[in-house]
This record gives sequence, C-alpha cells and structure tokens, in this order.
Amino acid sequence: MMFDIETVWGVELGIIRFGSKGNMLYFLRMKGRIETMKQTVCFLAIVVLILAVPAWAENALEIVDPEEVVTSLPPDPGAPMWDGPRAVLYDNGPFVTHTGTGVGGADESWLQTDLGLNTLGSGHQFLNGYSIADDFDVVDAAGWDVDQITFFAYQTNSPTTSTITGLYVQIWDGPPDSTGTVIWGDLTTNLMASTAWSNAYRVADYDTGVGSARPIMASVATIGGFHLAQGTYWLEWSSDGSASYSGPWAPPISIVGQTTTGNAKQNLDGTWGELTDSGTGTPQGLPFIIEGAVVPVELQSFTIQ
Repeated sequence: MMFDIETVWGVELGIIRFGSKGNMLYFLRMKGRIETMKQTVCFLAIVVLILAVPAWAENALEIVDPEEVVTSLPPDPGAPMWDGPRAVLYDNGPFVTHTGTGVGGADESWLQTDLGLNTLGSGHQFLNGYSIADDFDVVDAAGWDVDQITFFAYQTNSPTTSTITGLYVQIWDGPPDSTGTVIWGDLTTNLMASTAWSNAYRVADYDTGVGSARPIMASVATIGGFHLAQGTYWLEWSSDGSASYSGPWAPPISIVGQTTTGNAKQNLDGTWGELTDSGTGTPQGLPFIIEGAVVPVELQSFTIQ
C-alpha cells in the first residue's frame, strides 16, 4: 500500500494505492491534516485486513483462556448417558485422563497446560464445511464388517444433555489430502443414530474438579455392516450442533505425560492440514471407536495322509 498526493481538477486529493492491480482510494486532502489522514488510512487498512481473515482463524481450534470464568454446574441427573461401546473392533485412543475427578464425580479429559499444550478441541463444524480425519488399520485377514462408529465432541457451555444434531462420515482408502479415494459414505447424509453424554468433561488441568463448561458427547454413526478388507483406512467426519453454543469441537486423544498422540488431519473448507496443538506444535490423534464383527476365516479342506 502506498500513500500519495495528486491534484485533480485543481483539487488536492490524497490517494491510497493498494493491490497488484493498482486499485486506488481517493479522499480530499485537508491542509495540516495529512499526517492524521495517513494514520487514519493505515488504521482503516488494518481493519480491512482483520475483516478479511478467513473464519477458520477463530473456528479451527478452541484455545484455552486462563482468564475464562470457570463454569461449575453439576451434571443433569436426567441427561441421557452413553452406555457403549460393546462389540469393539478398534479403539483409536483415550480422551479420559482422570476418572472420577470431575464435577459431580464425572471423569475428566485434562488439557495438560503444564506440558505446554493449549488446544482444548478441534473445529469440525458441518456448517462451516470443516471436517477432521484419522487413520486406522484392519488387522484381521478376512476383514471387518463395520456396524457403527462412535465419535466424541463437545459444545462449550452446553448442558450435559447432548446438543449435537448431526454426524457426517466417509471412509477413505488412503490419506484424504493426497492419494486416498472415498470408498464409503459422504459428508451430506446425517448418519447419527444416537448422542449422549460420555460422563466426562474437557477441562484445563488447573480447573480439575470445578470445570463443567465442556461436557463431551458420544455420538454414534450407523455404518450398516460395510465390509473392510485387511488394510489401512482413513475416517473423515464432521459434526453439527446447536447454534446456541460454539463448536462442535473434537477433543484430542489425551494421555498423561504425552504431547504427541497421533497423526490426525483437519479440513478447513477444502484446505487440508496436519492437526497439531497450537501450543506445542505436536501432532494430535482423535478418539473414535469402531464396532462390528470380525469376518471368520473360512476353513480350508485338507486330506489326511
């Protein structure tokens, strides 16, 4: 951006030149005020730049705020509680770090600020076109028949009655940001069969026992017995929730004493990137649980000699 003065039709005009195409902004020059106008223009330019920052700058991650007023409300005894899982084929990792230490005796998922971590959750809001992804391995030779997958998310300051309203899932045969191809599902069909409180709160470690603003919900997507052969796959998912609260946010895999917990990715309206904690810069994993059945290996005939 350049500032200049030109005379047009006998009138002195201040000119702002900006952009690669030489766009210009004109305004009347007032004697003795040119420096003030320069300052004003610079201020306006900064405002424009701030307004031009894409939405993901504030919705991609929820960062811990030490000045946040702590919400400490007991859980609603009438809120539905997640009672799964049952037929587990694969568990990508824990998010509960401490059992029974939370408000009302609930479990907690600690953000370990003492390790430098500062990201409470990752944005995967359906409304914004955001999603997240993580990989898993089918280890059984004959593969799996996948019936359902449970994902975890919270909305800040929500009650313990789930406010999650949608869950969108697709399965890739490779990394979604490079060589992968979608082999099942889409990000337009709501597959959520149920959603309920997981009996855990996401809290900063210094708010243990008192923080209740982030109750983590377990939301189950119906997959319907889709068969996966032995190999490595990627799950991509997006969640929708109540407009009364921020998010949904996905808590990361959380393990006491560890800052690196996986290799998840985040899609911000078509732009993929590695999912890392913004405090430590370390890669993060995402919790999910796959349920279904292992396909039995067929008995082969043989002859006794």
